[in-house]
Amino acid sequence: MRAEQADAAEPVIEPTRDSSDRRNHRSPGPLTAVQRAQLKIAERSPQNRVQRLLHIADTLLRETETLARDKTFTDESNRLRSLNLLEGIDFYGEVERFEMGLIRLALDQTRGHQAQAAKLLGIKPTTLNSKIKLYGIEY
Repeated sequence: MRAEQADAAEPVIEPTRDSSDRRNHRSPGPLTAVQRAQLKIAERSPQNRVQRLLHIADTLLRETETLARDKTFTDESNRLRSLNLLEGIDFYGEVERFEMGLIRLALDQTRGHQAQAAKLLGIKPTTLNSKIKLYGIEY
C-alpha cells in the first residue's frame, strides 16, 4: 500500500516538446469541429487553392451550359405549343431547324470539335461538316 501511495504522490512529468513536435503530433483524442477546420486551412497550399478555383470555375461553366440548354428546350417547347396544325406546317423547314439545333448543341457540348460532335450525333464527320456548311452554322 505504501508503494501505491508513493507512486500516486510522485508528480507525472511529461517530456517537453518544441514547436515542430506540436505541428507533427496529433492528440489521441477526437478533434473538435474548429480544430478540424483549422487543420484543413493549415494543410491547404496555394496550389490546392488554384486547383480548387479551377474546379469551381469548371463546375460553374458546366452548370451555365446546362441552364442554357434548359432555356433552349423551354423556348422550343413553348414554340411547339403555339403551332397551329390547322394552318399547316413547313415540314422541311422544321426538320432543318431541328437539325440545326442538334448540331449546335453537339458542337457546344464538344466545344467545337466536329469529330466528337459527329460521334455524339451518330453521323460521319463528313456529313456533319456538309450540314454545317449547308445551314451556315457558326460556332
